[in-house]
Amino acid sequence: MRVTPYAGWPNCITLTNGRIEVVATTDVGPRIIRCGFVGERNLFKEFAGQLGSAGGEKWKVYGGHRLWHAPEDRIRTYEPDNDPIAFEWDEAHLTLTQPIESGTGIRKSMTISVDSDRDMVTAVHRLENHGPSEVELAPWALSVMAPGGRALIPQERFSSHGGALLPARALVLWPYTRMNDPRLTWGERVIQVRQDSASKAPLKIGVGNRRGWAAHALDGYLFVVHAPMVEGAVYTDMGSSFEIFTNADMLEVETLGPLARLSPGGGAAEHTERWHVLKRSLPEEEPELAEELDGIVAELGIE
Repeated sequence: MRVTPYAGWPNCITLTNGRIEVVATTDVGPRIIRCGFVGERNLFKEFAGQLGSAGGEKWKVYGGHRLWHAPEDRIRTYEPDNDPIAFEWDEAHLTLTQPIESGTGIRKSMTISVDSDRDMVTAVHRLENHGPSEVELAPWALSVMAPGGRALIPQERFSSHGGALLPARALVLWPYTRMNDPRLTWGERVIQVRQDSASKAPLKIGVGNRRGWAAHALDGYLFVVHAPMVEGAVYTDMGSSFEIFTNADMLEVETLGPLARLSPGGGAAEHTERWHVLKRSLPEEEPELAEELDGIVAELGIE
């Protein structure tokens, strides 16, 4: 762990195992603005016009990885995170804690660690209710990925009609999503969402992802997000535990925890993601794509 300037912010914190690194901001946040191999490209998107800025009452996307609370609301969700945050380092875990949001009474924090033996990052997201009354919400973790890549979501495993009488997954579409959008590929074993800087229209899908992982592939790098779905829990957005949003600027890989009722005075909900950072080039088409992904997640011990 070291304190370093990054992208115009003077007080960022870098965590590394010597192979991969993450960079967190403390002048704003909580944010993880960078994730990637040491000395190589950032797998997260950076919005150049906002880097190094702080303060103000308008919400800024900045880029990187952030924490929100769902369901999305034009006022509550877009509470600015433009002010300095506290941080604590215990020699293994970095905890970033935001001041209590004035408009919601919610305090956000993230605890991040980098595995010493594997190229893996663990991010624990926490929401605490310090308002006067009970609230219902879900932790919502969003990774803004660098443009030009594709998100990969596994389909449920196929089963014959005779052995499968109940539905296998929730697939959710936002009103601005067209199922025939060329950025979407509804594969037999993998759903693909491509980021295309020439496509200005936004697109968003959600999945009740019981397999608990998704990936983002870009230029020979693979970012695998592991966030198991809690069996029997209630999820917002019609049962979505993973969501993908894309527009002309970027693509977001998003995961959600279950809906939770938080009591006043510090009631809390947590949601954990594990990021596996790999150098892998993947085929474009099935079945080769699905076979490669199944092998990778098996190597990682996810399934």
